[in-house]
Amino acid sequence: MSATSDEHTTGTAGTTGQMAGGDPRLDRLVHRLPPRMGDTVTYLLKPSSRWVRIPSGALLVVGGVFSFLPVLGVWMLPLGLALLAEDVPALRSARSKVFDWIERRKPQWLEPSAPKIDQS
Repeated sequence: MSATSDEHTTGTAGTTGQMAGGDPRLDRLVHRLPPRMGDTVTYLLKPSSRWVRIPSGALLVVGGVFSFLPVLGVWMLPLGLALLAEDVPALRSARSKVFDWIERRKPQWLEPSAPKIDQS
């Protein structure tokens, strides 16, 4: 098992006691993802992955803008902005506002999900 999947299953990273990302609400959303995708997002949110996260976020935003083309979609835009929010303070405050809205309107999104079984 890799260190990334260990962090995903135990919910710890570094000395802060939180997973990568710094916001416990983001950590709860990432934990709800399927294991393989959750491991990838956890890796991208680590501070040491900055040089992968910034280009990935920028490419996802560009892909979201060109969502009228086949394969690309609007789903890419918020994902790209969420990745860029780790490094851009203005986007980080917008992300906090979105999490505040989620806590008020869709609190079930932040509740723990049933454990997922990795079938790969």
